Amino acid sequence: MPPAPPEPREASVLHVRRRRIRLTLLATAATAAIAGSLLVAAPAGAAPPGIPSKATAQSNLNALTVAAQGSMSGYSRDLFPHWITISGSCNTRETVLRRDGSGVSVDGSCYPTSGSWYSPYDGATWSNPADVDIDHIVPLAEAWRSGASSWATSRRQSFANDLNGPQLIAVTDNVNQSKGDQDPSTWKPSRSAYHCTYAKMWIRTKYNWGLHLQSSEKSALQTMLNTCSS
Repeated sequence: MPPAPPEPREASVLHVRRRRIRLTLLATAATAAIAGSLLVAAPAGAAPPGIPSKATAQSNLNALTVAAQGSMSGYSRDLFPHWITISGSCNTRETVLRRDGSGVSVDGSCYPTSGSWYSPYDGATWSNPADVDIDHIVPLAEAWRSGASSWATSRRQSFANDLNGPQLIAVTDNVNQSKGDQDPSTWKPSRSAYHCTYAKMWIRTKYNWGLHLQSSEKSALQTMLNTCSS
C-alpha cells in the first residue's frame, strides 16, 4: 500500500523547510555572482615588493652618488636580455601581470585569458593585457647612463628582470611609452597622488643596484619624496 499522506501540520513544516532551502540556495548563488563580479572589477591590490618607507628612501637618496649623465654610446636594449623564463612557461612579463592584476587566469602558455589591471600612473583599469606594459621604473637606457654600461650582460639581465625590488610594475601601455627613458626631472606620473610611491621605488632601485643620479634628478626626487606622509 502507498504511504499515507502527511498530516496537515507535518506538510506545513515540510513546505517551510523546502522554502528555506530554496531561499538559502538562491542567496548562495547571488553571493557567488556578486563576488565573481567584484573579482573582475576590483583594481589590483598587489604592488612591487621592497617599496621603502619615507625615512629609508630619504636615507637611500642621501647615499646615492651625484654625477654627470653618462654617454649612450654602445647602448642597446639587447644588452639587457628580457623577458626571461621565471617559472614553468611564465616569463617576467607574465609573472608581473599575474602579480599586479586582479582575478587573473592564464592559459597553458601563461598568457592571461581574464583579469583586470589598475595602472597607478594614470588611474586607468584595463581588462585586455595587450593594453598593459611592464614598466622598468628605472628605464634600461637610464640605467646604462647611470653606471650599467660597465656591467656584465648577466648583471644587466638580472636588472631588467628584477622581481625582488620595486623595479617592475604593470601600467597603461601608452603612458609607459610616453615616459620612455626619462628620469623624474622630466617625467613623472600624471597622478600626483602616486608621486611619493614612484619616487620611493625609483630611489630604492638606484640604491639597490648602485646606480648614480644627476643633480636635477635628485632635486626632482626630493620634491616628490617631500609629498610622502610616511
